[in-house]
Amino acid sequence: MSGRGRLALCAFAATVMASCSLLPLVNPASWIVQAAFLLAIQSGVGMLARRVPLARPLTVLVQAVVTLVVLTLVFARDQALGGLLPGPDAFEQLSTLLGQGSDDVGRYAIPAPSTDGIRLMVVGGTLVIGLAVDALAVTFRSAAPAGLPLLALYSVAAGLSNGGASWLWFVLAAAGYLLLLLAEGRDRLSQWGRVFGGAARSNRPQTPLEAEGSPLAPVRTGRRIGALALGIALVIPAALPAMGSGLLGAAGGGSGEGGGGGTISAVNPLVSLQNSLNQPEDREVLRYRTNAQETQDMYLRIVALDQFDGTSWKSSERKIRDVPDVLPQPEGLSPSIGTAEIRTSVSAAGWYSQNWLPMPYPATKVDIGGHWRFEPVGRTLVGDRGQTTRGAQYQVSSLQVRPTADQLASAPPAPGALVREYTQVPPSLPRVVNSTARQVTKGATSDYQRAVMLQDWFAVRGGFTYDTQVESGSGTEAIARFLKDKQGFCVHFAFSMAAMARTLGIPARVAVGFTPGEPRPDGTMSVGLRDAHAWPELYFEGVGWTRFEPTPSRGYAPDYTRPDTPSGSPTNPVKPSTGPSAQPSAEPTPSSSCTAQQRKQNDCGPVAPAATTGGGDSGTPLATVAAVSLGVLAALGLPLLPWLWRVRVRSRRLGASGHPDADPTAATLAVWREIIDTAWDHGLVPDESLTPRKAAARMVRLGRLDGMAAESVHRAASAVEQVLYAPQPRPVADLAEDAHRTRTGLRASVTAWTRLRANVAPRSAVRVLWSASARWEKATAGLTARATTLIRRPSRQRG
Repeated sequence: MSGRGRLALCAFAATVMASCSLLPLVNPASWIVQAAFLLAIQSGVGMLARRVPLARPLTVLVQAVVTLVVLTLVFARDQALGGLLPGPDAFEQLSTLLGQGSDDVGRYAIPAPSTDGIRLMVVGGTLVIGLAVDALAVTFRSAAPAGLPLLALYSVAAGLSNGGASWLWFVLAAAGYLLLLLAEGRDRLSQWGRVFGGAARSNRPQTPLEAEGSPLAPVRTGRRIGALALGIALVIPAALPAMGSGLLGAAGGGSGEGGGGGTISAVNPLVSLQNSLNQPEDREVLRYRTNAQETQDMYLRIVALDQFDGTSWKSSERKIRDVPDVLPQPEGLSPSIGTAEIRTSVSAAGWYSQNWLPMPYPATKVDIGGHWRFEPVGRTLVGDRGQTTRGAQYQVSSLQVRPTADQLASAPPAPGALVREYTQVPPSLPRVVNSTARQVTKGATSDYQRAVMLQDWFAVRGGFTYDTQVESGSGTEAIARFLKDKQGFCVHFAFSMAAMARTLGIPARVAVGFTPGEPRPDGTMSVGLRDAHAWPELYFEGVGWTRFEPTPSRGYAPDYTRPDTPSGSPTNPVKPSTGPSAQPSAEPTPSSSCTAQQRKQNDCGPVAPAATTGGGDSGTPLATVAAVSLGVLAALGLPLLPWLWRVRVRSRRLGASGHPDADPTAATLAVWREIIDTAWDHGLVPDESLTPRKAAARMVRLGRLDGMAAESVHRAASAVEQVLYAPQPRPVADLAEDAHRTRTGLRASVTAWTRLRANVAPRSAVRVLWSASARWEKATAGLTARATTLIRRPSRQRG
């Protein structure tokens, strides 16, 4: 393979490695396979165009045209001219998909579903970056600036994840860039030979960098490029919109200044909520203290999802305004319904950052600092101008609404406008949803009885299993699959019950937030990641939006949904609920020496993971743990590979010197090569055109060696001359000690940074790539020769 071919292959690999930083943003990650395939086509077209050869700008133009064609084939084939060429309709379709992708980025939490719009953005973006890298590194033969688009790709990932991109992806992207630089260096060395500072240059024409008169010019240029790239990597993430990396993280915020004005749109929290429930550690999110006598109804509500378009549940775009001193009366609540006013003080964890404020529902007053706005329909507070919940401390006054079963059963019809808005279902909703709802509620005489029968069917009688490992989904197909398989977690139960209630004419929406949490010895309540929850809210005139709990073994079924339990009866929040929404847990009882709360606070030290059951969310699958462990080990080991290789090579070279059965010539040359590479690691690039004696003198001069170190270098050079040129070579003893003394002298003459680099990133490690490239060329040459021989072999048939 030619030098440009190897460089093009490395540019392709570097782009794919950098694009891996986008993997955590989209689920499933199968888009990376499609992007790599299209990128290979783009790279192959470039290789063919350069082989013709075409002019450099024309090569880039041809690659750009082919990239547009393949994107049209994948994303707009039906609108293409002849099913192949992009035309006006195809461009309109691509533009529409990009707009949808931009909306989806602001709507979904990480990892977002792989919608057509998001897939076009990540695949198309990868191809654009790949084209830029290939043009810079291969077509225009300048690999160093090609790091800028690679870093831009990583910066996009870091920006969309709100700065939460893993350092593993940065290491992978950086490794791809280094691979590209090494390939270019190899290609240049194969054409010009090695260039050494301080040594006499040959009569070949000088490169522009050499013409500057300083061998450090390439280093300075690289430093400038690195500084610029680092600046871009730091600035770009701050300028990009976040895609909610935290628990139920929301994208965007209120717009507009001053009173009134602005709109807000919530995200679909499905994937983030599932990720929170599956966390191996139940980290504390919130801590609150309340004067409520009963905490089982202290659900901390974040946002209400009131639109169901067939693809997902989401919140409507609403007008927001400044937070009033006293929030308006809850919609639909009659004075005849019993209520109790409670006061709650909440503290959010310093790491918990999202735009929506968790509060008991319905809140009547909120005292909080910062930039917050009020959305009246959902009765939620949303951060404005970048305001988040990180470390927030606030006080909330709210009502505990205590309707009786009779009051709910006798509720008058809801207003027509409200019924029309909150009973809409998409045309794509399968008929099985409505037929099942009617079958389950057969015999009910009121909307309240229908709601209770739906709740009990999901929680007890329907045979459903709570499982956080099932496939995520909130659209019509997901609901139908959930009703068939009867496995899911709170989101599936809440979305399905709300959809079924709507088909029965009951206004319904889905609330997302947290269950009450666990009590602490100091009287506060602790809310963790695994307390994230979703539940349906159904509207009853005179009571307003009313919570129901269809999820088995999660949360607490309200008293008004259990006719044989009088409202307001005392309950013990420490004990699990025995209502229809609770089932006995199969998990072992935690040790008294380490409570669940202590585990949440990380006060127990290392604890062996508990065995998980089919319906719980108390752990991570073994395969996931193994994969993550292997990934962490690989990530930790990758930067150490050059150092490990260097230690192994040094041990092998110097070990052969003292072995009695070793070949004296090979052992001496191995030690000399070790001395040369040690000097190279410490900044002295080898000059293979020099004799051993001149090379030793150069090493002593540039390395500022003296005393025993200088004598060791000269002695090793004399030994090399002996074994190479003397009629009867006399092997020199203790050459390994000479190598150690040389290394000690070199380390003493350089800075601490150079010593660190010599250990962690030794320059001589590039020999691995050279060796691999040489073996590949030899293998391919051998295969080509054999194939040619077989083709040209004369026939043995006789005429």
